[in-house]
Amino acid sequence: MSAFTGLLYAALVAYLGGWYVGAWTGNFSLLLFVLTLVTLGYWLAERFHFAPQRAAAAGALERQDAQRRSELAKQGITQVDSALVQAKEAVLAQPWWLDWTAGLFPVILAVFLLRSFLFEPFKIPSGSMIPTLTIGDLILVNKYHYGIRLPVLNKKVVANHDPRRGDVIVFRYPVDTRVDYIKRVVGLPGDTVAYLNKRLTINGEPVSKNALPDYYDEDNLRYAQQFGEKLGEVEHRILNDRERPGFVIPMPEFQKFRDNCSYSAEGVSCKVPPGHYFVMGDNRDNSQDSRYWGFVPDENIVGKAFFVWMNFGNLGRIGSFQ
Repeated sequence: MSAFTGLLYAALVAYLGGWYVGAWTGNFSLLLFVLTLVTLGYWLAERFHFAPQRAAAAGALERQDAQRRSELAKQGITQVDSALVQAKEAVLAQPWWLDWTAGLFPVILAVFLLRSFLFEPFKIPSGSMIPTLTIGDLILVNKYHYGIRLPVLNKKVVANHDPRRGDVIVFRYPVDTRVDYIKRVVGLPGDTVAYLNKRLTINGEPVSKNALPDYYDEDNLRYAQQFGEKLGEVEHRILNDRERPGFVIPMPEFQKFRDNCSYSAEGVSCKVPPGHYFVMGDNRDNSQDSRYWGFVPDENIVGKAFFVWMNFGNLGRIGSFQ
């Protein structure tokens, strides 16, 4: 078993190593699920086979020691040296391959349940959500707000709230579901969303927008136009780049429901299909979102982002956001 466990650890290291260097895209949810099942198997084997086996061996040592003492006592020998305690400790000791598998099962199970059904950490990888979220923000995602989903399969089994306009959501990127994206919900199923000349309208009604002082982007060392926007009940800030035109060019990967959108020199207008959502980044001119690659299916939604729990470069970023 020690050799087999060593092979499993070698496979894990190879998988993580290839993931780290970019040889392939990893799936952490699937990895955690597999680790839970494997460590569960070891835990059951330890509880019902290996631990009783070691206990029986320790009991046999005690009986042998008692028999030896009894035989020596018949000969009048009462002072007997014994290494019974050390021998029992050696027999009862859990081997390394059980300590690093069965011993880790409760921890891995707790992480799996917490991450699958309650909260999942997520790191902001790009500037598409500036100024709401910045590169390096470590956020928490509420996994049950939109309903309980089966781990790995992401199949909703218990419904809860539906996404609302203004929600910041994490979802599996429709072009490559192995990758997670984060954007703001702009259009709900049935909505007509238009972004023309950098002006957002929903069902023909302009979204409330007021000018704010320019935002200074420390990473790019430049200023951007900043506005306050209100989507539904959510008030948030957005950015516009003065030098970027308002039109967008759809990606070739945008195939499903592509006919629901019309593009022009002014921008784009889309009719959101049933069971889908139109999402955009708050950094409007620096965001690859529904304008480019299409709509987010409900089954791709991971959860609602709601809290920055750490930013090692700026502790002041910690807190809730809208």
